Order: sequence, then C-alpha cells, then structure tokens
Amino acid sequence: MANIPTKLITLAKVVGQFLFVYGLLGWIYGVLIQVTHPDWLPGEISHLTVWLRLDTFTIFSFIGSGVGFFIWRLARELTIRRQ
Repeated sequence: MANIPTKLITLAKVVGQFLFVYGLLGWIYGVLIQVTHPDWLPGEISHLTVWLRLDTFTIFSFIGSGVGFFIWRLARELTIRRQ
C-alpha cells in the first residue's frame, strides 16, 4: 500500500467527498419530493433527461453517496497509515 502515489490518494479523497456530498444532496432532494409530491415520481427530472425518472435519480444518488463515502474513508485511512 505504500506504493500508491500521494496525488492519487488526494484525488480519491476529492472524488469520494464530491460523490458523497452531492449524492446525499440528490438523495435528500428525491426524498423530499417523494414526501411532498408523490405524484411527481413517474415524471422525469428535466426535459433534457426524459429517460431519467425521479425515483431512479434518487436511487442512483443514494448509491453514489455510499460509494463516495467508501472511497473517501478508504483514502483517509491510507493517508493515516502513511504517517
């Protein structure tokens, strides 16, 4: 594990934190819409992405936040073990 470059670990931290934070915000948005306007669930997110429904977006956001948190924590542990 000591052969992993520091720049790669830093990049993994940034990408992991990005996925975690924005995935969590997307998930919260989806849940709030589901609670306040459940009839909007079958609708698309935008007219630009007619193939992406709101409920599918919410699931992808939740998965993305979990993957991002895992990457972020893994990169953090690698940094701590190097010291």
